[in-house]
Amino acid sequence: MKLIKIILAIFFPPVAAFLQVGIGLHFWLNILLTLMLGLPGMIHALWLVATDA
Repeated sequence: MKLIKIILAIFFPPVAAFLQVGIGLHFWLNILLTLMLGLPGMIHALWLVATDA
């Protein structure tokens, strides 16, 4: 399952953030970061998946 979340974090960061933490602060932060060119959202989603936040 973690591999799927990593792949989602690369291609669909908000989906990976939602699967990891649900609808909360990190999810909304990830949407905001993804709207800022995408790369910050991807990094944030990868961080969420890697640290099991």
